[in-house]
Amino acid sequence: METTSTPTHCPYCALQCGMNITPLPQGGVEVTERPDFPVNRGALCGKGRTAAQVLSPALRLTAPLVRDGGRLVPASWEEALDRIAGALSAVRAGHGADAVGVFGGGGLTNEKAYALGKFARVVLGTSQIDYNGRFCMSSAAAAGTRAFGLDRGLPFPLADVPRTGCVILVGSNLAETMPPALRFFGELRENGGTLIVVDPRRTRTAEQADLHLAPRPGTDLALALGLLHLVVAEGRTDEEFIRGRTSGWEEARAAAMAHWPEYVERITGVSVPELREAVRMFCAPESAMVLTARGPEQQSKGTDTVGAWINLCLATGRAGRPLSGYGCLTGQGNGQGGREHGQKADQLPGYRKLDDPAARRHVAEVWGVDPDALPGPGRSAYELLDALGTDVRALLLMGSNPVVSAPRAAHVERRLRSLDFLAVADVVLSETAELADVVLPVTQWAEETGTTTSLEGRVLLRRRAVAAPPGVRSDLHVLHELAARLGVEKGFPTDPEEVFGELRRASAGGPADYSGITYRRLAEENGVFWPCPEPPAADRAPADADRGPGFGAGDDGGAAAPGTAVHPGTPRLFLDRFATEDGRARFAAVAHRAAAEEPDAEYPLLLTTGRVVAQYQSGAQTRRVAELNAAAPGPFVELHPRLAARLGAAEGDPVAVVSRRGRAVAPARITAAIRPDTVFMPFHWPGEGRANTLTNPALDPVSRMPEFKTCAVRVEAV
Repeated sequence: METTSTPTHCPYCALQCGMNITPLPQGGVEVTERPDFPVNRGALCGKGRTAAQVLSPALRLTAPLVRDGGRLVPASWEEALDRIAGALSAVRAGHGADAVGVFGGGGLTNEKAYALGKFARVVLGTSQIDYNGRFCMSSAAAAGTRAFGLDRGLPFPLADVPRTGCVILVGSNLAETMPPALRFFGELRENGGTLIVVDPRRTRTAEQADLHLAPRPGTDLALALGLLHLVVAEGRTDEEFIRGRTSGWEEARAAAMAHWPEYVERITGVSVPELREAVRMFCAPESAMVLTARGPEQQSKGTDTVGAWINLCLATGRAGRPLSGYGCLTGQGNGQGGREHGQKADQLPGYRKLDDPAARRHVAEVWGVDPDALPGPGRSAYELLDALGTDVRALLLMGSNPVVSAPRAAHVERRLRSLDFLAVADVVLSETAELADVVLPVTQWAEETGTTTSLEGRVLLRRRAVAAPPGVRSDLHVLHELAARLGVEKGFPTDPEEVFGELRRASAGGPADYSGITYRRLAEENGVFWPCPEPPAADRAPADADRGPGFGAGDDGGAAAPGTAVHPGTPRLFLDRFATEDGRARFAAVAHRAAAEEPDAEYPLLLTTGRVVAQYQSGAQTRRVAELNAAAPGPFVELHPRLAARLGAAEGDPVAVVSRRGRAVAPARITAAIRPDTVFMPFHWPGEGRANTLTNPALDPVSRMPEFKTCAVRVEAV
């Protein structure tokens, strides 16, 4: 029996590594290397290598479930969908449209994110929609938009990293969160460049650095301001760049000069000589980059913190030039595209603002509705979860597991339990799905075609490689059926390519313009970087008469004929001008402020959270893979030896970490790689070791990002 391999992409992080999927004659699926994809060049981490195991019917949902007498029992699709539609209708009729909420996920394809946002606003008429990507890079998005007029995680390809002179990597442990990306930083050093890692822990990534700065959690803003102070004091600013391509420098400089090195040393714990060495390393080469991740972003001052790191790039002329700039390392698989096309509370497709009248008119025309009928901006993710059971009485949730992943998770779990009605569409029976009134089993990455947008801003085509188990249907099918039951017969196709064709039209002219991208181009070009506007009609290629299988009605552009103008996509942004009205980047005048919760006599330590290499996000899928569980079987608490000695705790002893929000218990892991005033917990597990039981939901005033990365705790021997 002949088998065919299908080129596609990993379902996990935002690298979206290329891989091949091959159905095996004896059953099952094999994942193999795909060297032609430039981001991972064939390399896969353990999660990617084992991704096909979750396709097994034994590990996932294969039939709808409905709650009957307190238990979830199998049901038909008709019964499950009827229950959902009936419950949503009843809540809307009794309490108004905004009493129904929608919560999405950063792993949904662009097509599903687009359709979910349209469903919320057109079918339900609710403003109450957001997604778990709010917990990912919303602070970086807000800061990038404020500075550059546009948010795209990386404004350049990862392939540029080895060619720059220096990279400051802030709050990222790539060796565990995105292992295939680490090679770019190894190549940077092989080429003579330098790597500075900023992290309170000496992680596997920090061990690769030429300089490791270990600030106290929550002080990254002061650190960035201290570096900018030294840049000014040592005469290392690029005055020509500042005059020609920026605005707001005087105010930003004055703010930075209030953060002299000794003051910053007292706040951060990073010594003055280390600060001076970091400035020297960053400013010595002609080009340099700053890349941030969740460390500085998941703070109640995350937007200002990222803004301060952007200021460092602008003041030294390290932005808007080849091999230089600021970038954010997006976490979730489609964290970038997920917020560009409408499942975020304040945005419409194409990264348009929901409160912009012109944006509303454009999208409403594509959707065939009155612009005035579209609801306004709703609550952000945590605020939406916090309102469950009170203002929001019913919730439709797709592709997220907030019982494990949300801050103050025990409170969020109580809010979910208090709902009148909860419907969950997911691949597996997650901890959140276990609370639902109806659970729908949906297809996953290798069983469906769709697009994602990687951390580079590269739009990619994931191809269907295998059939889904009987009884499993796509999220697009779910939305189509629910829309019909709720009185909207048209506008929710189940063909992802047809949905993408509409997404292209809705995004046209917006900041994230996908209108020039087609499935055919994605297949032929290994992805296309946005923005990629459609060429004028007179310059377009004629549609192919026979485009082959998989390129149907949704692809109305076709491939370009020889000599025909087609936009090539935009791998590198801002080289000529920034996306602001005047083309200038804007400095942010920011000053250090304390975390929302600082240690005191009752809670004298700081907790910071993160990931381990063998698990992913809430672990809903990776915790079902035996090989990954063997490598990372459960939670732990990382303690410095001095702290462990004070507690009388030995390696492996259970310890309790207590915050104002709750208590978590896990085995001690004793290491000198962490600061003595800090403890670390990974957040992949539910139950008594759930790290997010402890975390603080204090929100950034701009991005509405919760402060996952620091809160006050005490540690007790158990």
